[in-house]
Amino acid sequence: MELKSMDTVNMPIFGSTLKLMKFWSYLFVHNWRRYVAMAPYMIINCTQYVDIYLSTEPLDFIIRNVYLAVLFTNTVVRGVLLCVQRSSYERFIEMLKGYYIQLLQSDDPVVTTLVEETTRMSVFISRVNLMMGCCTCIGFVTYPIFGSERGEFIQLPYIISFYNLYPSVLPYGMYLPTIDEYKYASPFYEVFFVIQAIMAPMGCCMYIPYTNMVVTFTLFAILMSRVLQHKLRTLERLKPEQVHQQIIWCIKYQLKLSGLVDSMNALNTHLHLVEFLCFGAMLCVLLFSLIIAQTIAQTVIVIAYILMIFANSVVLYYVANELFFQVRTQTSAFPFQGNSNLDSFQSFEVAIAAYESNWMDYDVDTQRTLKFLIMRSQKPLAVRPHPLPCYILLLSIICSPQILVGGTYQMNLKMLQSLLNAIYSFFTLLRRIYG
Repeated sequence: MELKSMDTVNMPIFGSTLKLMKFWSYLFVHNWRRYVAMAPYMIINCTQYVDIYLSTEPLDFIIRNVYLAVLFTNTVVRGVLLCVQRSSYERFIEMLKGYYIQLLQSDDPVVTTLVEETTRMSVFISRVNLMMGCCTCIGFVTYPIFGSERGEFIQLPYIISFYNLYPSVLPYGMYLPTIDEYKYASPFYEVFFVIQAIMAPMGCCMYIPYTNMVVTFTLFAILMSRVLQHKLRTLERLKPEQVHQQIIWCIKYQLKLSGLVDSMNALNTHLHLVEFLCFGAMLCVLLFSLIIAQTIAQTVIVIAYILMIFANSVVLYYVANELFFQVRTQTSAFPFQGNSNLDSFQSFEVAIAAYESNWMDYDVDTQRTLKFLIMRSQKPLAVRPHPLPCYILLLSIICSPQILVGGTYQMNLKMLQSLLNAIYSFFTLLRRIYG
């Protein structure tokens, strides 16, 4: 009874993620905090691109402003998506909550252990991402301190003023109509610096919790997959008359898993495509900024930027990869090993777990049902926007789920590797052009 009355934002598997979402009113509530957090970012993001276009600052500052502009765009897109699709996200979280409570109520000690492991992993990743986000916010504010002096850009002969002692840039580039030429003059500089310093943690609470939430969604899907594998591996402990019912339960549970990932794709697949492009652009400009950094402090801060966006992206692709390719070293017993069309899927743990049961001891009807489960477990779920006959749609649902980027490409480490190769090639080209 206590589990059923659990508050959604207090689910242990989410850690502090949903609490931050609720505080800033992106989910569960709607109040003024949402507009206080998003409005400044939307305004400054528009002016960032104008500032980049009109900028006469050194190349390293322009590159850094490009990175910040793309990062702000990504952050704003996340916030807008949460606000626009708030009801869809809340329905999905409530569905996940129901599945989570069912697992918490399980009397199986193995299932309990799996839930605890997943919860610890989710909380650990959330804390690491938040810590890296805080370090990045500090880098945003401190980077201008290690920039070039303003005196290098402004000629004030025979005058030593307070104005010359300040760094030449703000934490974020921005264009201010009519007063842009005075934004580095006191007291405008101090006012804008304080405002942008306050904005840093607000943006962090918009960007990082979303990553943590998506990672938790995927980790929970992995948890459901591991529970399904456990149920299949323990078929031999059941009585013959119970085996068929357990296999039917596994098929239904696999249907729930596929529906869960299908809902995740509906919510996030297009944003994954935007972030895929943003990640490539940001990492490329940061690598270039790294080789033109003028001081050790600037180099350290740029490295912190790279680690933050790289860690956020890698963890997303890693958990998505784990959902479908849980690699197993002993797959020689798998009957489809020689089929080249199935080489990329033969490590699917669900199919292996089903085959490793004592299927030869079951009756013919049970064997057919188990064979159906194995066959569907080898085919990844790919949602296509084409009308399908009902029976094909039903067969497509009962299969192994996969997270998609832009509704088309599989989100896994192979795709991330391809992106990194392209980024490095473009970075090498920039380095040759600019020396």
